[in-house]
Amino acid sequence: MSSGNREKLDNPVMEWVDSRLPIFSLLQKEYGIFPTPKNFNYFWNFGAIAMVMLSLMIITGIVLAMSYAANTEIAFDSVERIMRDVNHGWLLRYLHSNGASFFFIAVYIHIFRGMYYGSYKQPRELLWMLGVLIFLLMMATAFMGYVLPWGQMSFWGATVITNLFSAIPLVGDSIVTLLWGGFSVDNPTLNRFFALHYLFPFLIVGVVFLHVWALHVTGSNNPLGIEPKGKQDTLPFHPYYTMKDSFGIVVFLIIFAGFVFFAPNYMGHPDNYIPANPLVTPTHIVPEWYFLPFYAILRAITFDIAIPFTGLVLCPAKLGGVLLMFGSIAMLFILPFLDKHPVRSARFRPWYKIALILFVINAFVLGVCGGKPAEGFWVPLAQLCTVYYFAFFVVIIPFLNKKEPVVPLPNSINEAVLNKNTKAAS
Repeated sequence: MSSGNREKLDNPVMEWVDSRLPIFSLLQKEYGIFPTPKNFNYFWNFGAIAMVMLSLMIITGIVLAMSYAANTEIAFDSVERIMRDVNHGWLLRYLHSNGASFFFIAVYIHIFRGMYYGSYKQPRELLWMLGVLIFLLMMATAFMGYVLPWGQMSFWGATVITNLFSAIPLVGDSIVTLLWGGFSVDNPTLNRFFALHYLFPFLIVGVVFLHVWALHVTGSNNPLGIEPKGKQDTLPFHPYYTMKDSFGIVVFLIIFAGFVFFAPNYMGHPDNYIPANPLVTPTHIVPEWYFLPFYAILRAITFDIAIPFTGLVLCPAKLGGVLLMFGSIAMLFILPFLDKHPVRSARFRPWYKIALILFVINAFVLGVCGGKPAEGFWVPLAQLCTVYYFAFFVVIIPFLNKKEPVVPLPNSINEAVLNKNTKAAS
């Protein structure tokens, strides 16, 4: 941005900086006067909330790393020392551990909003795909972070999940050995996971930058799913949405603080307060709650896929579970290319709305199944839910593309807002 097409600032220090590096002019353009649809609801707060939680996780993680020891002999004790002896260490640790859960809560709601209002559709396909990439990086970061306290669930969770890669033909064993740094989950594994857990949040920041950049190129979607037709359909981002986002962030942080101060271990597993012991296997190995739906999909495949009457196994059960687990994320990634319906918002797509609500309920049931032992009633239930999960993407959405009737859309955002206000006033 050249100095010829920017306005001078009143503050002399800011003006001196901006004339040489127009950062304040850029912020004003992208976050001040940036035109934003005037009908945003509170679902649009969760992008900003996720940014706040990411910042909190990075800050607390850096400070915690100053006192953590990535050594299997003392890792568990170093976490206990943080809790008991480091100034405000208990608070930092609870902010970080509960922050991971609340970060995922914000992102899951953010994903649901995108699916409900069709925010993945043209021209925002790349914006959505970058968001799914952020989600994948979050999952990897959270998994490696869960290993660091080196409790029983940390150790055995790392053992189970890393062993999954051994199901990959030809290269699986080499990948597992590379992850472990040896021939079992041990000190080299912990060192690798600590290094990557520290690095990945900064990688996430880089992808978030691209995500926000793509958003500012294509503009925001809105609850109606129709593009703004002029200035009458938009508002400047500041002060309208900075205030709305601030209110949402404060409410979210109040709920977050309630867990940090009054139920800090509610979302954790009690076995992780027992030091890791390779000789004692926990009764039931479970990951953190935000992985449970995918863990249920992983365990849903309990049978080999073979050619009938030949005994030739095409896909072992373990490999099938791994493929489906990663495939469940891949479905989100290719969603923009599966859903070709011309209407974006589920407000005007009654059949899609029902299918999506059932999809969300299905995901919750998968989470319950993932938290239960893989036996009895829970196995067929997880298999049934897995079928619906994939059917939603590869059967239901293509069917709706061709057959779904739609409710008439309003002519413009401004017209819909005025009609809403008129009805409210009457």
